[in-house]
Amino acid sequence: MSRKQITGLGPARQSGADDGGCPILHVDMDAFFASVELIERPELRGRPMIVGSPSGRGVVLSATYEARAYGVHSAMPMSRARRMCPQAVIIPPSHGKYSEISKGVMEIFHAITPLVEPIASDEAFLDVGGARRRLGPPAAIAAMIRAQVWERFAITCSVGVASSKFVAKLASKQCKPDGMLVVPEGQVVDFLHPLPVSALWGVGERTEQSLVRLGIKTVGDLARVPPATLQRELGAGGAHLAALAWGRDERPVTAHVPDKSIGNEETFAADIDDPQVIRRELLRLSEKVAARMRKAGYVGRTVSVKLRRADFSTITRSRTLREPTDVAQEIYTTACELFEAAGLERVRLRLVGVRAENLRPAESATRQLGLGERETGWREAEQAMDKAIRRFGPDAVVPASLVRGRLDEMEA
Repeated sequence: MSRKQITGLGPARQSGADDGGCPILHVDMDAFFASVELIERPELRGRPMIVGSPSGRGVVLSATYEARAYGVHSAMPMSRARRMCPQAVIIPPSHGKYSEISKGVMEIFHAITPLVEPIASDEAFLDVGGARRRLGPPAAIAAMIRAQVWERFAITCSVGVASSKFVAKLASKQCKPDGMLVVPEGQVVDFLHPLPVSALWGVGERTEQSLVRLGIKTVGDLARVPPATLQRELGAGGAHLAALAWGRDERPVTAHVPDKSIGNEETFAADIDDPQVIRRELLRLSEKVAARMRKAGYVGRTVSVKLRRADFSTITRSRTLREPTDVAQEIYTTACELFEAAGLERVRLRLVGVRAENLRPAESATRQLGLGERETGWREAEQAMDKAIRRFGPDAVVPASLVRGRLDEMEA
């Protein structure tokens, strides 16, 4: 069976033939998590499939386009997704596989140009202006990327080719799934103006409602409104939207954008009001956050917790530490204090999360001990744990309280 028969590889579409002024690519994997799961489950191709918790808790992480036809989309509550598409196959997430393939995809991008700006694990902007002499025009480079991603990983991606990041991202969305769309520099306005005004960056549901009340339904409608009127109605964002409506986006592709925060969260299989269980989960999440920080070479100065009640109302609490850290015990201690201060110790919780913010490179941070203060040794202990886990697997070393928690759950 050919690649086209397997993927239904979409044709490259162009709003004209000239890609000479289009050095910016936006590459977006198609239904990334779901596509990765299909690699090992080819029998599910063509069927509705959802990646998320089989218990019905949590939210949809990804869905095939067959499931999306029923209205299922990412971030939708799993309970609602199952009602909308009861025939869908539910697959639990495999985060390790996603990270591995994401890394490989980014390697393909970096082999083409050093100017790669990742937006998420499954999408990135590329500036290929400097690669033309070596690899050809932007449209040819985009086609090469699509072919290499398929040949190496058996997943598809969609690519927008344009003169700016904003237009390239819209183009990739327009040609999904499994397509390519070139928007020549001279045809940007023709491409933009028929689109709904919600396509513009910065137009959320509330802003869209305000614009529709003014009779503005398309990007072209907005482009014809005087910028002063938009600024009066929408504030400082009005001038920005006016510029986007005419395709003006001067932001360059910025390589090596540092992480702004690192976090993990967990949705419980059933709502929990036992403080001991919640603290145990905070410890597990703190361990994961700290390990990710050490692997990425960061320390963080702010710790925040996310607490979602059974009624879906959510609160967050944060605290800035005296010194930045990548030590799980320090993150955990702070997370527990924030949890206790929130006054939710006997409230049923649906989800908890831990996040480290205000990140900086670990080598740039120095720790200043107070007078008479002694090193705890936790950092060295956790670094030793990292080595054991890399060699023997994720369960090689586990805090004793988490082991006791697993045993309690098994006995229950």
